[in-house]
Amino acid sequence: MTTHSVAAQSDLVAAAESGCPHRNSPAHAMPARRAASIQDRVRECERFFAQPELEHLRPERAEQAVRQLRAAGTYRHTLEELGIGTKLAWRNHDRCVGRKHWRALEVRDARTAATPADIAAACWEHLRVATNHGAVRSVITIGPPTGVSGRGFRILNSQFIRYAGYRTSAGIVGDPANVDLTDLAYEHGWRGRGGRFDVLPLLIQSPDGGTHCFDIPPALVLEVPLRHPEHGWFADLGLKWHAVPAVSNMDLEIGGLTYACAPFNGWYVSSEIGRNLGDGDRYDMLPAIADRMGLDRTSDRTLWRDRALIELSRAILHSYKRSRVHLVDHHTVAKQFLDHVDREQAAGRSCPTDWTWINPPLSASLTPTFHRYYDPPNPNIRPAFVRRDAARPASAQTPLPPAESPRPTLWRSAVRALGIAREA
Repeated sequence: MTTHSVAAQSDLVAAAESGCPHRNSPAHAMPARRAASIQDRVRECERFFAQPELEHLRPERAEQAVRQLRAAGTYRHTLEELGIGTKLAWRNHDRCVGRKHWRALEVRDARTAATPADIAAACWEHLRVATNHGAVRSVITIGPPTGVSGRGFRILNSQFIRYAGYRTSAGIVGDPANVDLTDLAYEHGWRGRGGRFDVLPLLIQSPDGGTHCFDIPPALVLEVPLRHPEHGWFADLGLKWHAVPAVSNMDLEIGGLTYACAPFNGWYVSSEIGRNLGDGDRYDMLPAIADRMGLDRTSDRTLWRDRALIELSRAILHSYKRSRVHLVDHHTVAKQFLDHVDREQAAGRSCPTDWTWINPPLSASLTPTFHRYYDPPNPNIRPAFVRRDAARPASAQTPLPPAESPRPTLWRSAVRALGIAREA
């Protein structure tokens, strides 16, 4: 899964960030929607149990689930149903380029969690299992479903591992994407060191609306210092990134039930980390790299950004390999995705895909995913990972970063124009 993957200011931009469920990772989400009525949820339940993957169940199981849902507003999935539902949600994830590995998702059941501390403990175990000493594994941990009222546990971080962004008189130090999350952590007692790569605590919202802050055990945060295979000066930039892109702020909807606490991960696509470090509204490292390379930055026509981004990407691929931490390059993951599309077609299934998300931000036209059309996204398909507005206590004054930011309108217009041109 390259949860890959999980926004303009989110590492999930290529659904590569977590190996998608990543957008890599485990990452790309269906649009937010209004709260479903009990009739809608019953229909989703009926459709879920009609899935071919569940046809081996006795008919009375579906009848029982529907009956309980009508009477009590909820029912309990078996472990088998939960496992199948999560894998189908990944397979349905139209913004994930890493869906080829959907069958390999490891499902961890944390539905008995009763306190924020229980949720945090389940997240620590998730990180331990997923990190796997660098041989990153695709994992999802599923907490209790939301109640009839829609209340439940929620993780406010967009991913488990987020680097702080500090407001200073000289500008933002750290990751600008996480400034508001950093402010919220400070409101709840956390104090960072003021560095560029300070790991934020995990902020968990309980069903009663309270927010609880938990420091992530340092031993569980595997990070990769970035070095370049040829330029020794690259190490002096002090760059690094973490190993596991565990997306943690999306709802998982299965059979009429919503699991608002269902963090998942795949592995990174290298171009995703390049965006995090290179984008002007993130770490904005391309000017510094270009200067070290002696590039002419007086004009965009010198392509200094392109050349600097290529060298940053080389450093990422080299460093992760050197540290024995798994990630995938954008050329390889594109080929894997087309294999997935072919398999889905051979199985007689559609493969809903958002073209603007499965193509990489680096050298897109050099990858095979760029040169074809796909089944259009289906916002009503279930099971699914669904984007939700970031939960935030009423006492807080600034909003959290959105689960994922939409691509710029200009980009979507360009894609539409490209489609028209191709048809002509």
